[in-house]
Amino acid sequence: MVLKHDNWDKRIQIFDELAQEYDKWFDENRFVYESEVLALRKFLPKKGKGLEVGVGSGRFALPLGIKLGVEPAEAMSGIARKRGIEVVKAKAEDLPFDDASFDFVLMVTTICFLRNPIKGLQEAKRVLKSRGYMIIGMIDKKSTVGRIYESKKNKSKFHRYARFYSVNEVVEWLRRMEHKNIKLRQTILKNPEKIRAIEPIKEGYGEGGFIVISSQKEK
Repeated sequence: MVLKHDNWDKRIQIFDELAQEYDKWFDENRFVYESEVLALRKFLPKKGKGLEVGVGSGRFALPLGIKLGVEPAEAMSGIARKRGIEVVKAKAEDLPFDDASFDFVLMVTTICFLRNPIKGLQEAKRVLKSRGYMIIGMIDKKSTVGRIYESKKNKSKFHRYARFYSVNEVVEWLRRMEHKNIKLRQTILKNPEKIRAIEPIKEGYGEGGFIVISSQKEK
């Protein structure tokens, strides 16, 4: 479950070296990006103090109104800061915040790049207030999109260092951590390269490549 140190270090290096290229992807794939934002917004609390873990260049924090994020790649952080996001340099597995600091924590395509995703989720739970929400946006390994990404990993500058997981795996982790009120939404129902309009957003999973999982810390 834990990625090797060299893969972790390489992941940071790639996102530092290619931050502008990464950020440009969202403009070039506008409808995929906007579909994902809309799906995430379905579960985002209307108020409260939020944190995005793995904020990247701020592409999700900005439209979702999240003011604070953590990110280990400095070049990515610089882009996010220019968008008005306060960014703390830190790892998901070691968040520099007190217990029960946030009403919700967001992670978007972050789990697949963590050295230890379970530790990252445990840290997210730690900094959540009682009844706070954990919102995860992820690529479902078992979906058509997940299989496409998996098959092209060796050719991708970014995904080659990712480890994709299935929805069932992540939901099981959350249940073991005693998260409650688990809900799921899905979008990106076809090959992202063929998307020319906003994709439908449906409940559950099994059709979409991008899944949003919302869960609640009970205590």
